[in-house]
Parts: sequence; C-alpha cells; structure tokens
Amino acid sequence: MARAIIADDHPLFRAALQQALANTLGTDVLEAENFTELQTMLEQERQLELLFLDLNMPGNRGLTGLTAIRNQFPDVLVLIVSANESIDVIRRAMAFGASAYVPKSAPLPMLIQAVETVLGGDSWLPEHLRDELKRPVSAENQDFAAKLEQLTPQQFKVLTCIADGLLNKQIAYELDVQETTIKQHVSAILRKLGVINRTQAGVIFHDMLKADEEV
Repeated sequence: MARAIIADDHPLFRAALQQALANTLGTDVLEAENFTELQTMLEQERQLELLFLDLNMPGNRGLTGLTAIRNQFPDVLVLIVSANESIDVIRRAMAFGASAYVPKSAPLPMLIQAVETVLGGDSWLPEHLRDELKRPVSAENQDFAAKLEQLTPQQFKVLTCIADGLLNKQIAYELDVQETTIKQHVSAILRKLGVINRTQAGVIFHDMLKADEEV
C-alpha cells in the first residue's frame, strides 16, 4: 500500500526522494511527473497520506495546485518541495493549507525531519526561515483562503477555468455539463468569494495564487 506521492518533473530528484522516503515510510512511494497524472493517482489511491508537491511542475502553476488538492482531497497532507524560497510564497503556501515547505536545497535528513513532524500532527518549516516567517500572513490572504474552502470541488474547477479566461460555454464543454449549470456555479462562486463579477474573481484567484518561477 502506497502512503505517499512525489509530484515533480525532475526524474533524478524523484529518484533520490523516493529512495529516502521508502526507507522512512516503509512502503512504496508513487511518482507523478505532471499534475494530471497526480490527480489521477489521488483519485485511485484512497489510502494516501502524504503528497510532496513541486510548485511549478507541468500543469501546476504556483499555488493553484496546492489549493486544488486541499479542496478535493482535504485528508492528504501536502508538503511543498520547491526551489522557490520566496518568503511571501512560503507564507501564502502555509496559509493555503500546506503542512510543510521544504527547500530543494535542504539535505535529506531535513526532509525526513519534516515528514516525521507532519505525520506527528504539526506543520514544519526550515529553521533558518522560521524567524522571517513569524510575521502572520496578511488578513487578505487568510480571508481568501477561508473563502476558497467554501467552494465545492466542481466550483473550484469552474473558478480555475474563469481565471484562465474561459467563457461559460467553453467551461461547460471542458467539464461536460450544461451551460446553465456553469451559470449556477458562477453565481455561487461570486457569492462565496464576495466579488461582483467573474473578471474580479479570476483576477483575485490568479494574483493570490501566483508564485515566482523557480530558480
């Protein structure tokens, strides 16, 4: 039984991480090289506990993947493993539901420490960043994170499509539903996010969840 998935598009990094985690967890660790593959695995493997997520793997843009996973699979603990060490990005990742943020530059013992801490029920951040992250996340980010949690998985998918600039007819085609259903979802999304139109909803979603490209 697999307990974890490594979602990263770098094969060598996945291999090194896989070996370390297999020894630590004592079970098989699955691998996904893009976000579509990751979602399929999450739907099929119901016993998964941990997800090691790269911020900028194919199909995942910034923090969008994190929020999608937290919305659709709330029981899976997400550890961000990224080369992006921006304090703002880390702070927002934790606000949007990450259990840990591990820089890719971190040695493997530090990663194992993060895993043990998260499995023990606590969140984890690298020690050298904790002081910089003591300042609480902005009220705006906290408010937006809380509002996103109110969306159903289908509404979250619709919001993602809106942020991508798709029209209701196009979203209906993508999700294989009637356009009237999409209109109902859009109305609910606007109400839950407290915005006046779909353009505002898309812009806020995009801006809140963007992250600088990895270095």
